Amino acid sequence: MTESTPRRTAHQRCCAARLLAVLCLAALAAAVPGSGAAAQTPGLLRIRVVHVPVLIFAPLYVAIERGYFAREGLEVELIGTPGGASSFVVLASGRAEAVVGGLGAALFNAAARGLDFKVVGPAHMERPPVSTPLVVSRRAYESGEIRRVADLRGKRVSVNVLGSATEFWLHAALLRGGLTVNDVQMVAVNFPEVPAALANGAIAAGLLGEPLATLAEDRGQIVRLSDDFINGMQVTALYFSGEFMRAHPRQATGFLVAWLRASRDLQGDAYRRDDVARIVEKYTGVPAAVVKRAAPPVHEPNGRMNFNDFKRLQEYFKKRGALTYEKPLEPAAYIDTRFVREALRILGPYTAQR
Repeated sequence: MTESTPRRTAHQRCCAARLLAVLCLAALAAAVPGSGAAAQTPGLLRIRVVHVPVLIFAPLYVAIERGYFAREGLEVELIGTPGGASSFVVLASGRAEAVVGGLGAALFNAAARGLDFKVVGPAHMERPPVSTPLVVSRRAYESGEIRRVADLRGKRVSVNVLGSATEFWLHAALLRGGLTVNDVQMVAVNFPEVPAALANGAIAAGLLGEPLATLAEDRGQIVRLSDDFINGMQVTALYFSGEFMRAHPRQATGFLVAWLRASRDLQGDAYRRDDVARIVEKYTGVPAAVVKRAAPPVHEPNGRMNFNDFKRLQEYFKKRGALTYEKPLEPAAYIDTRFVREALRILGPYTAQR
């Protein structure tokens, strides 16, 4: 009996994932009219880009503010979605041209279903201290209730989206404390809501993206319980809709040119500079002085993608019963490197400045 229960649970999760994807597609098709084609403005092609206003999206903001997108004939309109499966459905249904997002179960399931999008480049990777730490309330920490990861056994712990890359981050953080995701009650809480959820006892711990983590720390709301659980892993990516790639290949390459320019601007201690911090403040609402003290993410300046990391993530979600297919996907099923290759040909390789 104990052996059959995990199989039933995995099957139930699989069916739920399929149903969620179908419902998301139906809801979006009904709620958003029109063909989804990008609107043409004088001299520029307007495209919609899905994002979340946290630090790892900084290349997007820098490329907008420094005119890199405009230089490539693009006008970027930033939009948000609940995340997870909906981001890929938004792409595939023509409601956005690009997404900056995590590598999670939703990506693999959407690719297996043949939805019309591709991974086209890297967004960021994590190195200690990670830019999305595991945090607890200061009250719980100072009282001694939660002082180490092992103290989370049986408690509610949040990620921003179930089945997302942050679920893998939580998995990695718990392993460092001798636990697994099966030892906690994993729930979804959006990053901005984590401090309040900790304060009212809705969760015992949660992942919180920078610069929100530093802001909450300054306000005396949280303590970082773990921030060294991932080192060098690529966990987010850029995605294009199939329609955008087919209809506007020159601008698709231009997007990668602009993105890589901004990523190169963010090397070294760039996040500590006033000009960069002010850009991040504009798009996240977090004061520049806080941004400058936040743990920065790492952005790949030459557009390299680590396929082994993608494989590792796919294997993790397979073991979790979160995937809706059996045979592992090959990278070619969901990755298209031609635009980043062309962008790199235009820009040339990046070498660190002296």
